[in-house]
Amino acid sequence: MSADMDAIAKAVKSTPYVLMLMRHGKTEGFSKNGDAGRELTDKGRKQAKAMAKTLEGLGLVPDVIASSAAKRARQTTDRMLKVFGDGPDARYHMDLYDGGMQALLDELVHTKPTDHTLLIVCHEPTVSIAAQWLSDSSVQGEGAKALSEMSLGFSPASIAVLGGTEPFAQWSLHHAQPLAFLRPGNVE
Repeated sequence: MSADMDAIAKAVKSTPYVLMLMRHGKTEGFSKNGDAGRELTDKGRKQAKAMAKTLEGLGLVPDVIASSAAKRARQTTDRMLKVFGDGPDARYHMDLYDGGMQALLDELVHTKPTDHTLLIVCHEPTVSIAAQWLSDSSVQGEGAKALSEMSLGFSPASIAVLGGTEPFAQWSLHHAQPLAFLRPGNVE
């Protein structure tokens, strides 16, 4: 099932603050350098580029990208930056690899009010838990459908798009409006 890109573009255009939570692209199963050293596969590199083009097409080039410092997340972010250009301020933090929800929430708190579009690239289960915890569960229509899809977990390179009217540092649990759930297979 394909996402309605026109409806998503319209929704994000009228939303003052947009948070995108992304799982890194498809990764090799094992690395002699340990889990944090696992690299993207060719498919994962293609996914990262395709998802960056999708976000760009929706007008969602991030102001800031906060990425896990694990190799696969760094590679995903670096691949996306090739599409986005010099616009986003990219930051890499190891705590987004091993710090769970607290690390992700810390990213929101430390984002400047002038940053309206934030992309966080990290890992499962943190991204799916964060999407559910941050989303307003009383939403109806397309938001409810997106939230339902998020609850099933994030396949590689999937992105939850959440919106709000206040700066990210003011967000609380069940505050954000789920706007879309994008998977590499449903944006083509």
